[in-house]
Amino acid sequence: MSRRANCNKIFKQTTLMGFLAATTLQVNAAGFQLNAQSATGLGRAFAGDAVIADNASVMARNAAAMALFEKKSLSLGLILLETDISVEDGTYSSNLPSPIGYSGSSNYDDAGGVSVIPNIHAIFPLNEKVAVGVNLYTNFGTRTDFDDSFTGSEYGGYTDVESLNLGFAVSYRLDNQWSIGGGLDVIYGIGKLERDLNVYSPADGSVLGTAEALDADVKGFGLGFNVGVVYELNENNRFGLSYRYSPDLKVKGEVSFNGSTTDDDTLTLGLPDMAEFSGYHRIKDTQYAVHYSVQWIGWSSFDTLESDAYGTISNYQWKDAMHFAIGGTYYLNETWTLRTGYLYDQSAQDEITSISVPDSDRQWFSAGVTYHFSKNANIDLGGTYLLGETVEVNEETDGVSSITGTTQANAILVALQYSHQF
Repeated sequence: MSRRANCNKIFKQTTLMGFLAATTLQVNAAGFQLNAQSATGLGRAFAGDAVIADNASVMARNAAAMALFEKKSLSLGLILLETDISVEDGTYSSNLPSPIGYSGSSNYDDAGGVSVIPNIHAIFPLNEKVAVGVNLYTNFGTRTDFDDSFTGSEYGGYTDVESLNLGFAVSYRLDNQWSIGGGLDVIYGIGKLERDLNVYSPADGSVLGTAEALDADVKGFGLGFNVGVVYELNENNRFGLSYRYSPDLKVKGEVSFNGSTTDDDTLTLGLPDMAEFSGYHRIKDTQYAVHYSVQWIGWSSFDTLESDAYGTISNYQWKDAMHFAIGGTYYLNETWTLRTGYLYDQSAQDEITSISVPDSDRQWFSAGVTYHFSKNANIDLGGTYLLGETVEVNEETDGVSSITGTTQANAILVALQYSHQF
């Protein structure tokens, strides 16, 4: 038997179930929240988005705010997301027996990529009391790609997780100040993961043998709901509160692991519930308004990853998180509206961190503009620079390998949106 074949055989024999836990959990880790419902919201760091109601996209944050619309309203847009993900001071160590054990550098410059995220929202007032709406957007998703040059391929391969949220909502105006609303969310999730296990030469770090560790292609549906309330103090001051229940998402498909394939496995992923409070205040007799939001995201629902084929694959200790946003709007004239905002976003990861899908506390620096073609039609442009913190990572696959280093993930988001009232 050749040395390469022998390395590959030993390699496969030492790949244990713990590796499946470490890699498959990236589906779970990759499902982080995307604030990508509108260009208008992006331009103010989503401050006040559960109550401002300047276009139909507000229904994605608070169904009760549809009661603020007197005309049919349509918004459709695209958000372009470019991520910059790097690994520094990385060290990879193999636990394979001599003479093929290996330890060496595992840095990587750019594991990010570009994603295009569409959204569409439509609100239809039926009378002075009732309005209904439908929308399509995303709340969760990420993509990272480590190519063959990355040492430690079991920790950083290809990860692509996306979700679509099809929403149906209704609002009811109780009186001049109070409105309530709620809706159903049909969530469709897809995930693609590819991981290899490599044996590296102790002499020069070249690859002596490769085995497919994981190839998962899964998809599935879940059903959630949302409720909300709006209180209008007067025409210049209002508050909104909303709650969104997210289901355990069951995704099914073919999973290949360590030479064997399960054609129809089911993974159960607990998506987080979310609650948001927003306020909007236009300063009387001026062109200025201030607005803010506080959001809670129940990431502790990610306690375990369950598989029909393997049972409880692993415990995964996530924590609930908050984000805090504040922004300002300047109504320059009937043609132009300017806005800006700042958001502080807490990380969902706690003691367990990840090379493949890094997470950290983040700061959002946002600005946007609206151009009004007419009283009933406008176009929005919004942009955000997202700055992440440096995070220390220490991952281990029992009996196979370990990796340490620091990760940082930054991003640029740019959005364009058209809105029309009929």
